[in-house]
Amino acid sequence: MAKLLWSPSPERIARANLTRFIETVRRERGLEIGGYDDLYRWSITEIADFWESVLRFVDLRLSAPYHTVLSNPVMPGARWFEGARLNFAENLLRRRDDHTALVFVREGGETAGRLSYAELYGQVARMAAFLRERGVREGDRVAGFMPNRIETVVAMLATTSIGAVWSSCSPDFGFKGVMDRFGQIEPKVLVTADGYFYGGKTFDSLERAAHVVREIASIEAVVVVPFVSEAPDLSGVPKAVAWEDALAGPAGEIEFTETPFDHPVYIMYSSGTTGVPKCIVHGAGGTLLQHAKEHILHTDIGPDDVVFYFTTCGWMMWNWLVSA
Repeated sequence: MAKLLWSPSPERIARANLTRFIETVRRERGLEIGGYDDLYRWSITEIADFWESVLRFVDLRLSAPYHTVLSNPVMPGARWFEGARLNFAENLLRRRDDHTALVFVREGGETAGRLSYAELYGQVARMAAFLRERGVREGDRVAGFMPNRIETVVAMLATTSIGAVWSSCSPDFGFKGVMDRFGQIEPKVLVTADGYFYGGKTFDSLERAAHVVREIASIEAVVVVPFVSEAPDLSGVPKAVAWEDALAGPAGEIEFTETPFDHPVYIMYSSGTTGVPKCIVHGAGGTLLQHAKEHILHTDIGPDDVVFYFTTCGWMMWNWLVSA
C-alpha cells in the first residue's frame, strides 16, 4: 500500500468550503447527508437540485432570474437555467480593491508584473472601450496569440464583458497550427505579444502574426503587447495597434453586456491529432458554475488565497486558472 503523504486535520475539514456546502444543503433541502459519499450520490441522482444548490452557494451573479433549472436532462440538448442572464466578466470582476489580483512571473523566476483588483478593472474598462470602438459586438470573436501574461487576462475579460467570444493559442504554435484554429472562427481582433521566451531563448511572434492577419480577412485590428522588446517594430504587421495605445482612453465604468446562461464565452479546440482541430464552444454560465464548484468546493480556495498553475494559453487549464 502506498504511503499516505498528507491528510487534512479535523480542524481544517470543519472549516472547509465543502463542509459548509454540505451543511447548507442539509439545512435548505432538508436532506440527511452524512458526508462526501452521500453528497456525491445526491449530486448524480438529483442533478437539477444539486446544481441549483451550487449556484446559490457560490453566489453566481445573475441580472435576470432563471425559471427552469434543467428543462431537458438528455444529452445532447440539455438546457440549464433557462431565463437567467449574466455576464461572464462581471462575475470575475466583483472585487475592486487594492489587493493583488494577478502576478506575472517570467521564465527565470523574475516577477515581471503585478496588478491589483482596482487596476485590473481599470485596464479591462479601457480595453473594452477600445474593442467597442473597433466594432466588436456580442457574439464576435477576439483571438489571443499570447503567452500567459497579465495582458492576456485583461484582453479576455474585456472581450467577454462585451458578450464577445474569446479564443487563444499559445505563441509556440506554428503558422499552420494557428490557422487551423483561428481560421475557423473569423476573429475581428487579434491580440498578440511581440514574442516570448523559452529555454533561455527569445522567439519572435510578429512574423507569424503578420502572416495570420494577411490570411484571415475578418481581422480588422491587431493589438501588439510588448514582451521581448520594450518598443516592438510594428511596421511589418498590418492593422497593428500598440497595447499602450489601445489602453490610452479613460477608465470609466464597464458597460457589461448581459447574455443568456448558455451564451458562448470560449472557443477551445481538440488536439488536431486526427485532422483539423475541432472547435469546442463553452457557455458563459456553465463555465462560471463549473469553475466555481471546482475552485470553491474541490480545492477549497478562499478570497485571499494565491493560485498557481503552470499552463499556456493553448490549454483549457488557462481558462480554469483565470476563473480563480
